[in-house]
Amino acid sequence: MAEKKAAKTAAAPAPRLKALYKEQYTKELQAELGLANINQVPKLEKIVVSVGIGKNKDDKRHYEVVKNTLEKITGQHPVDRMAKKSIATFKIRAGMNRVGISVTLRGARMYEFLDRLVNIALPRVRDFHGVSAKFDRGGNYNLGIVEQSIFPELTFEETQVAHGLQATFVIKSEHKDHSRALLDKFGMPFEKKGGNL
Repeated sequence: MAEKKAAKTAAAPAPRLKALYKEQYTKELQAELGLANINQVPKLEKIVVSVGIGKNKDDKRHYEVVKNTLEKITGQHPVDRMAKKSIATFKIRAGMNRVGISVTLRGARMYEFLDRLVNIALPRVRDFHGVSAKFDRGGNYNLGIVEQSIFPELTFEETQVAHGLQATFVIKSEHKDHSRALLDKFGMPFEKKGGNL
């Protein structure tokens, strides 16, 4: 039984971007960033794809649409995010109200999602001038997507209830510029000065 499992995992080819990162990008980044040790090279640890449903927390149809979107575009079952604080104005109680849904991608699925996002989904955005180049202090990157219809995995019927989503790229790096260099290698279309690609 263990031999069969090992044979199955050995037969599955590594995602394109993962193979490129290991074989090519790691060495290139080490040279370009002037890093002494290969372990200092920035590395993508996980991608968290999330959707906030605070306004539509009581709408079951909206919840099902959002859940279906995340399942289709990530290939993974999403997890409900519950409120951490009670806010009377919004009728939210801590631990009781669902305020969002998210999926955490690692390994092969993470690289496959990134590949599809950069090469298929983002080029479908109307009047696209590139994505913002702002990183947080930890060197992580947040990408907001206004509408889920850019993903080809979804049918026309599944995009009738429009909603946005956010992808957070958690990157292990020593500096924001190193994180930017890594995503540049992966083909992230950052906007350049002047607003064009």
